[in-house]
Amino acid sequence: MTTKRRLITDSFKVVKARREGKQEKRPPPSPPQSQKAEAGTVREEELQKLRQFDLDWRFGPCAGISRLQRWERAKLHNMNPPEDIRELLLQTHTDPEYSLSLWREYPL
Repeated sequence: MTTKRRLITDSFKVVKARREGKQEKRPPPSPPQSQKAEAGTVREEELQKLRQFDLDWRFGPCAGISRLQRWERAKLHNMNPPEDIRELLLQTHTDPEYSLSLWREYPL
């Protein structure tokens, strides 16, 4: 009784090594970052700053109200909210991603 001997190549596909003499077609290098990409990073930085404002409990709860309402309430109660957040919110008040808090997607 002899058993058939199994080789590793029986289970796996044989892949031939690439020859060094062949030139491989590579895509051309990507152009430098455009202004659109830079604008995207600025937007992400601004949104990150607003998310940090949402998570800072020194300015009170943020569920159920807009970021600007929260900022104004914190100012009214002398909690010293950052002035740059207010300026950012006033500049972008029409964009819901800026005006609504981090918790807008969660039901109350």
